[in-house]
Amino acid sequence: MVQTRNIFKGTGVAIVTPFHNDDSIDFKSLSNLVNFQIENKVDYLVVLGTTGESVTISNDEKKAIINTVIGTTNKRVPIVVGIGGNNTQDIINKIRTFDFTGVDAILSVSPYYNKPSQAGIYEHYKIIASISPVPIIIYNIPGRTGSNVSAETTLKLAHDFKNIIATKEASGNLQQIMQIIKNKPDNFEVISGDDALALPLISIGGIGVISVIANAFPRHMSEMINNALKGNYERARELNYAMIDMIGLLFAECSPSGIKAALEIKKLCTSHVRLPLVKVSDSLYQKINEATKLLDSYSIK
Repeated sequence: MVQTRNIFKGTGVAIVTPFHNDDSIDFKSLSNLVNFQIENKVDYLVVLGTTGESVTISNDEKKAIINTVIGTTNKRVPIVVGIGGNNTQDIINKIRTFDFTGVDAILSVSPYYNKPSQAGIYEHYKIIASISPVPIIIYNIPGRTGSNVSAETTLKLAHDFKNIIATKEASGNLQQIMQIIKNKPDNFEVISGDDALALPLISIGGIGVISVIANAFPRHMSEMINNALKGNYERARELNYAMIDMIGLLFAECSPSGIKAALEIKKLCTSHVRLPLVKVSDSLYQKINEATKLLDSYSIK
């Protein structure tokens, strides 16, 4: 059984899906972005998550994206694929027909829109755990799903299913996160789903981050996370505060529109997003441009 402590410790990147301006997928930029991440020391890649705009991508496109990432990565870092949603049976069907060759785990978001009870959330993940051939990372992001996966539910899943190996916590609730860390089994880990909270989460026992800002600034985030994990908090704080203004800008209007603006400024892909998302406003784009120049000038080892 794959354990998070071996391959999902450190900096994961919730990689964007680059588009041409006609809405088609820019596979060349996707490959270049994968190489950019790996060359700048990220620990693993997360494909087709929220930042990858998975909800507006067809099944055929998803297969092509996954194949491109797997082929470009060439086993240099682990790969996590987002397979989640609010239709449990549909997720079961997807997992049963999915080719997991080259995939190390799935990231499965808690059901959104339906607003299930905690019992419903537990049963949802129970079925996924019973059929998934690879480890599962719970994704708790109440701001998008409309419901929180409580500490009690997370811990019950962690204790009951050995292949549920981690939670990506984006609740912003440090008290809840501490309850999970305090009471979790040894084979279960907590990963930050918020760039701004990655450092404090590591200080209380988390193992890293699945990051948005790392798409454009992978070396900055990787160095911060690595220093924090080693207990070098002075350097980690320096890097955290170097990035904190940019992190705020990236989420000021909508994500991944903000990070795609930064990637366009760095000439890594266009800022195009699929509707109902739109590009950031001109005023925010200018602020991101200025922050990008400032952050690029910051000394990284």
